[in-house]
Amino acid sequence: MNDVLGLPAEMPSDFATACACFNVRRAARAVTAFYDSVLQPTGLRSTQATLLMAIATAGAPTISRLAEALLLDRTTLARDVKLLAEQSLVGVTPGDDQRTRQLRLTDAGRAKLRQVIPLWEQAQTRLIAEGLGPARWGQLYADLQEVVRLTQG
Repeated sequence: MNDVLGLPAEMPSDFATACACFNVRRAARAVTAFYDSVLQPTGLRSTQATLLMAIATAGAPTISRLAEALLLDRTTLARDVKLLAEQSLVGVTPGDDQRTRQLRLTDAGRAKLRQVIPLWEQAQTRLIAEGLGPARWGQLYADLQEVVRLTQG
């Protein structure tokens, strides 16, 4: 036992530096809070805005297909979609069979995206173009894709 904290002796003293989960989640919270603050005038959180963007990009995806692409649990995605549907930003219609639901942006959803995009571009510019720079962002993007690949197998 670690006498000072009562922790197991095997607990790394440099946990905050060594733990991938801790650091990736910490960075994700910081980025989310940053985008939330930039997008605040739209009334959407960054998670909602990126979900609208993902639906717009995918066309008319099913909840299952979108959940798979976003690495989200279907029930979590369905709950997030419900909030957007309640705001009339997303329409949910029956899919090809009884079990599937297809998503589409409504006119209000497209209008909301027109509000979101300029602010999202500002956030992107501050974080990538003025902050990390394109080369560092490119490497970070590649590294993040590799982290996803490693954790999926």
